Amino acid sequence: MRPSILSRGGTDAPGATGDHLEARGVHVRLGGRPVLRDVDLAVGPGELVALVGPNGAGKSTLLSVLAGDLTPDAGQVLLGGEPLHRLPARRLARRRSVLPQSQRLAFSFPAEEVVRMGRSPWWRTPHEQDDDRAVAVALAAADVRHLAVRAYPRLSGGERARTDLARVLAQDTGVVLLDEPTAALDLRHQQSVLATARRLADAGGVVVVVLHDLGLAGAWADRVVVLRDGEVRADGAPSDVLVPALVEEVYGLPVAVVEVGGRPVVVPVRRQSEERA
Repeated sequence: MRPSILSRGGTDAPGATGDHLEARGVHVRLGGRPVLRDVDLAVGPGELVALVGPNGAGKSTLLSVLAGDLTPDAGQVLLGGEPLHRLPARRLARRRSVLPQSQRLAFSFPAEEVVRMGRSPWWRTPHEQDDDRAVAVALAAADVRHLAVRAYPRLSGGERARTDLARVLAQDTGVVLLDEPTAALDLRHQQSVLATARRLADAGGVVVVVLHDLGLAGAWADRVVVLRDGEVRADGAPSDVLVPALVEEVYGLPVAVVEVGGRPVVVPVRRQSEERA
C-alpha cells in the first residue's frame, strides 16, 4: 500500500510526515493502582515500534496515553513538539489514527461505510475530494474489498479486525497506533498487517503497535519496547531485546531464541516437569 502518507504538505495534510511522538515521565493510576510508572518513550518518523510484555504490563494503557485518549496523572505526551492535550480533537484526528482492541457499532453499517468513517477528520476540507480513493486503497490494503457491502456485525472476528484496520488506513495520518491488530487474524493476515505497518513506517510515518506475538515483533519492528509492571524494562533493536535472559525474566518461562533471516524468533521451551505431566 502506498497511501498519501508519501505527501509532505504539512502536519495537517493527509499522511504528512515529520511528527515525533514522545512520552515524558508518564504516570497513570487506574482504580487507585499504578499502571504506568515514569515511562519515557520517543518514536520518530520512519520507525515501527512494538510494545510487548505480559498481560497487565501496561501496553494498551500506554498506547491510549500516546493517542491522547487517556490523560496521564503525571508527565506529558508531545506530538511534533506540541503537548497532546492542547491539540483540538479534530486537528489531533488529522495527525494520528488509532486502532483499539475492539470496536462496537450499534448499527449494521456496511463494511465500506465503516471504513469511510475514517475520513471524517477531512470533512469540509480540500482533502475531502480524496475520500473515494482513500477508502478504495484502504479496502484493498486490508484485504476487505470483497466485504464492502457486508453488514459489519455479520463479519467474523478476523474480518471485523481487518475492516477496522482499513478505517485507520483511510484516515491517512502520519502517526498510526495499533492495539493488538493481529489478535483475531490467521497467519497470512497477521503477516499482511505487519507488512502494511512496515510500509507506513518506511514511507515516513510513525507507527506504534501492541503485540503479544514476540515473533511478529522480532520480524517487523525497528525497536521493541518491553513493559513489565508498568515500567519500561527494555527498549532497543529486536536482536538486543529479545534475548533468553530478558524474556525469561519478564514472562517467567524458559525460551530459546533462534535467528531466522537475521531476525530473532522466540520459542517457548517445555519444562521437564511439564513433560512428565
